[in-house]
Amino acid sequence: MRRRTFLGAAGAAAVTLALSGAALAQEAVKIGLILPMTGPFASTGRQIEAAAKLYMQQHGDTVAGKKIELIVKDDTGVADVTKRLAQELIVNEKADVLAGFGLTPLALATAPLATQAKVPMVVMAAATSTITEASPFVVRTSFTAAQATVPLADWAAKNGIKKAVTLVSDYGPGIDVEKAFTEVFTKAGGRVENLRVPLANPDFSPFLQKVADAKPDALLAFVPSGVGAQFMKQFVERGLDKSGIRLLAEGSVTDDDLLNTIGDVAVGATTSHHYSAAHDSPKNKSFVEAFKKASNGMRPNFMAVGGYDGMHLIYEGLKKTNGQGGQALIDAMKGMSWTSPRGPVSIDPQTRDIVQNIYVRKVERKDGELYNVEFATIPNVKDPVKAAKSN
Repeated sequence: MRRRTFLGAAGAAAVTLALSGAALAQEAVKIGLILPMTGPFASTGRQIEAAAKLYMQQHGDTVAGKKIELIVKDDTGVADVTKRLAQELIVNEKADVLAGFGLTPLALATAPLATQAKVPMVVMAAATSTITEASPFVVRTSFTAAQATVPLADWAAKNGIKKAVTLVSDYGPGIDVEKAFTEVFTKAGGRVENLRVPLANPDFSPFLQKVADAKPDALLAFVPSGVGAQFMKQFVERGLDKSGIRLLAEGSVTDDDLLNTIGDVAVGATTSHHYSAAHDSPKNKSFVEAFKKASNGMRPNFMAVGGYDGMHLIYEGLKKTNGQGGQALIDAMKGMSWTSPRGPVSIDPQTRDIVQNIYVRKVERKDGELYNVEFATIPNVKDPVKAAKSN
């Protein structure tokens, strides 16, 4: 906080030094992993940290002859804290890569710093479409909210749903979900009413009462990972589970990490997302097994796969640049493709966003536990918001 401006004389000198030829010769590549490890979004931080450490455990801590050093910082889910930690990591720790970013405001607060310091920023969680447009040094391995929602709107329109209400958290990804669902569903002839809930300390009850009064065929919900249990609890308290209103949701609501805690009320919920712990592939089965073993039985969720793939992208990028960071590393990441536990993925070279399969799923009980069981696959989905801009 002593520096009113990020690049004061001392800061500028430090950043310049960090990016100079001397830095290329340093033995370590430092990855600053900024995550909400405490507060309401702590499950996001816990999942991503566990996945990043698992990747390092499986693939070693040396790439291109350089030691990988992971520096984990807790931003408590507060954007000002994220920004301060990013400054400290760049200036004091000489971080070569920033990563993590559990929520959109946290990523957007940091993006200008990544641009100024020419430090690649790997977004492993935050899901608003505009994030990759905030800096040419941002690349994303999670998903966009619109990317996950459009296939569900298509499915709803084709499966007898004529009238829907959307209920979303009132911030970037929620607004993206609302817009994407509304545009696709109304174009197919459906009718939609939109409701938004405050992101901080949400009480869903009055909004769910409005849903009950509107008597739609379906409710389409989006809340950030970690808040789904509270939403589902209030959904039941309002009797909506017995009202005949079908529950549709962007997959963050039925987060794998919390699904068993939510309980049987979630059974039958139809969702769309890019990852489920129940995804049926040999790679995912071994990932889930290794993740549980390394993290005290915790089940990996979509945040974990974003962290795991984020580390893969960093490692493979460093191999291509022979350990060089900055612009060279970002350029190496563009267009990269691989097989993830979630399925085939690639980094769009134009937008630096991930291209991936989206799955429509239903919550089912299997072997005594609840899972998001996939029943339809929409392959190679790009972020529809940016795709619309380019058309």
